Amino acid sequence: MVETGDSAPRFEATLGTSDHEDFALDDRLGDGPVVLAFFPGAFTPPCTNEMIAFQERLDNLQDAGATVLGVSADSPFSQGAFREEHGIEFDLVSDMAGDAIRAYDLEIDIPDLGLYGIANRAVYVLDDDGTVTYSWVADDPTNEPDYEEVLDAVQNA
Repeated sequence: MVETGDSAPRFEATLGTSDHEDFALDDRLGDGPVVLAFFPGAFTPPCTNEMIAFQERLDNLQDAGATVLGVSADSPFSQGAFREEHGIEFDLVSDMAGDAIRAYDLEIDIPDLGLYGIANRAVYVLDDDGTVTYSWVADDPTNEPDYEEVLDAVQNA
């Protein structure tokens, strides 16, 4: 499990847009804190609540210099539709291969819902060098993070 003080695992994936743009975490480091918000799946109630909560706080997070990224195993198409439907202005990263999810040791299965190899809900704040300055992993994937704690972590990164 990735914890505060660790060097954040680097990964490459695809942005959740119709253009299927390449994404590399390294390209986002060095311009202020990065908030990585892993979530189980687009269009599920807890994940929708979480991404909307980050959107509602986006101005404050950006005023503190942060880049916010949502990460899930959803396809870029699904993430693009999710962003559009809910007015999400920050990037979502499609980790369909599960490389980032496994690198952060967040892979879970929810057999009752037929979901396998998805991300547990977790939030990491990374500093310019990619060091984890804040980490939170849900005990239960339906739990949401303490958003004020995340903002505090960004302001102190």
